[in-house]
Order: sequence, then structure tokens, then C-alpha cells
Amino acid sequence: MPLRFHYTIYGDVQGVWFRRFTKQKADELGIVGWVKNDAGGSVSGVAASTSDSALDQFKRAINRGPPHATVERVDITDEREIDDVEFTSFEIRRSS
Repeated sequence: MPLRFHYTIYGDVQGVWFRRFTKQKADELGIVGWVKNDAGGSVSGVAASTSDSALDQFKRAINRGPPHATVERVDITDEREIDDVEFTSFEIRRSS
């Protein structure tokens, strides 16, 4: 069954190509979902896959971030065993 989690990344994560980095990692790993900048300076999104391994690798990547980012904290809310993946790709969404 597909697995999904919501994430919010705090720190110096806007204006440092974090969303593009996140999309590249998701595309590399076959993960679908989205990422966006939040009004408060954080970055948030949803990641889904049928592979635990891919999601674990993605979590490690967003905890590091791109070279110019400073990740202070990542909050992750797992949603195990969802019925269906509602996304067909990984997209960068407009800021909220």
C-alpha cells in the first residue's frame, strides 16, 4: 500500500533553492507530492510512495537540504497505508 507523510521544514530554507532541491530528490526517488514556501518562512509539503526506502532517503535529504540552506528542524507527520496516492508527480506549488 502507498505511504504518505506531511512535512514542515524550519530554518533558513527560503531563497536557497530548497523547493527545487526537494523536487529533484523526489523525482530521483520516484516520490510524488508537492512542496511550497509558507508565509512564516518555513517550507512544507507532502510526499508519497509505495517504497519505504525511498521515503526514508527523502526524509534524510530534506533534513540536510541544499548547500546554502540551514535546516533547524523538520516536523514529519506519517500517514501509513493510505488507500491511494492522489498525485501523479511531484510539483512545486505557489507560496501561501
